[in-house]
Amino acid sequence: MGIAENNGAAAAPKLRRALSLRDLVLYGIVVIQPTAPMPIYGVVSTQAHGHVVTAVLFAMVAMLFTAISYGRMARAYPSAGSAFTYVGQEIHPALGYVVGWGMVMDYLLNPLICTILLAQLAGNFAPGVPYTVWAVFFAALLTGLNLFGIKIAAGINDALAIGMGIVIAVFFVAVAHFLFATPPTEPGFWWHPFYDPRTFDLRLVFGGTSLAVLTYIGFDGISTLSEEAKNPTRDILFATVLVCLITGVLAGCEVYAAQLVWPTAKPFPNVDTAFVHVAGMAGGSWLMILINATLLVATVGSGMGAQLGAARLLYAMGRSDALPRSFFGVLDPVRQNPRNSVLFAGAVALIGSLTMSYTRGIELLNFGALIAFMGVNAASLVHYYVRAPKRKLLDALVPISGCLVCFSLWWSLNLNAQIAGAAWMAVGLIYGAYRTRGFRKDLVLF
Repeated sequence: MGIAENNGAAAAPKLRRALSLRDLVLYGIVVIQPTAPMPIYGVVSTQAHGHVVTAVLFAMVAMLFTAISYGRMARAYPSAGSAFTYVGQEIHPALGYVVGWGMVMDYLLNPLICTILLAQLAGNFAPGVPYTVWAVFFAALLTGLNLFGIKIAAGINDALAIGMGIVIAVFFVAVAHFLFATPPTEPGFWWHPFYDPRTFDLRLVFGGTSLAVLTYIGFDGISTLSEEAKNPTRDILFATVLVCLITGVLAGCEVYAAQLVWPTAKPFPNVDTAFVHVAGMAGGSWLMILINATLLVATVGSGMGAQLGAARLLYAMGRSDALPRSFFGVLDPVRQNPRNSVLFAGAVALIGSLTMSYTRGIELLNFGALIAFMGVNAASLVHYYVRAPKRKLLDALVPISGCLVCFSLWWSLNLNAQIAGAAWMAVGLIYGAYRTRGFRKDLVLF
C-alpha cells in the first residue's frame, strides 16, 4: 500500500518564497495564541495537583525534541509536508496512513473542544442559560460562518494576538498588585507552583503534562510553510524551536502567576474556565470579564479555523476517494465551499460537546497528536541516522529522546481516552484495509 499526495500537476506554479525567520515565528505564535495555557489551566491543575508550571515546562521539553525533528524533516522535504508525509516516505506507507488517520481525529476534535469551551465561557456571562443551549448555539454559529464563507482576515488575527498580549500584561500587573496587597506568609510559597512536597506525585504530574501538550499544538504547522520560506533549510528549524521556547516561557509565566493567586487546595467553581476565576480573584470582576471576553473572542476565531480545517481535510479525502466521494468530495455550487464536510464537522462538534467533557476532548486530541509526534521523531531517526552515510550520535539522541518522552506522555493519558483513541485507530485500519483490498493498492489519504 502507498499513500499518494494530491499536489496537483507537476507544472503547477510554485509558491513565492517571501517568509523570513521573523515571519515564521510570528505565524507560529499567532496560530498557537499567547493565551494558549489559559483554557486548559483548570484541567491540568486538577490532574497534576496544582503543578501546572511543572507540567507546562515538561511538555515544552517534549515539544522541543519534536520541534527539532520537525525542522530537520522540513529540510529533507523542502516542499510543504506533514507528519504523515514524513512517516510514509521514510518508514512505511502503512505507518504513514496510521499517523494520518490520527491527524483526522485531531482535526475533528479541535472544533469540538472549542465548542465546549465557548459554551462554558458564555455560561459565565449568562449562567441562567443552560449549557446545552450554548453548545447548540456555538456549534451552529461556527458552522454557519463557515457555510457562508465568512473569513477572518489575517490582519484581524494579528490584531487579536496583539490584543491578547495586552490583556496578558494587564493580568500580570493585577497579580503583582494582588500579591503586594496580600503578601504571602507560607514557607516555600514562591516555589510551590514548581514543587510542593505535600501534593507532588510524578505520575500525576506526567498525567497533567500529557494534557499540557495542548498548549503547544500548532507549532508543527510551521513545517507546512517550507515552500514559502526564504531559507527553509535553516529557518523552518529555528522558527519551530523558537516558537516552542517562546510559548513555553510565556505559558509558564502565565500559569505561575495564576498559581500564586489561587491556592492549590481551593476548588475551582468551574474547572473548564478556572483561569477566568483566577483573574477575578486577582483583579476583581472587571478583570474576570476581560479575560472571559478575550478567551471567548479568541476561541470563536480558533473554532472557525479549526472547523474549516477539518472540513477541508474531509473534502480532500472525499475528492481523492479515501472517503465516500458522493458526500465529502463535493462543493457547494454557489459558494464553492465543502458544504457537506462543514456540516459533518459541525455535527461532530455538536454531538461531542453534548456527550464529552472538555478534559476528555483534550486527552483524545493529544492521543492523536502524540502519535504524530512519535512518528516524526522516528522518521527523523531513520532519515538522519539509520540511512545517513555519516552517522552522528546527536542525530540519534534527539529523535530517540523525543520518541521516549512523547511515548511517556501518551502512556500517561487517561485509560478511557486511550481505549477510545485505540478504537478510532482500529476503525481507521479496518476502513483502510477495506478501501485498499487489504492494503494491496494505494490510498490517497489527503
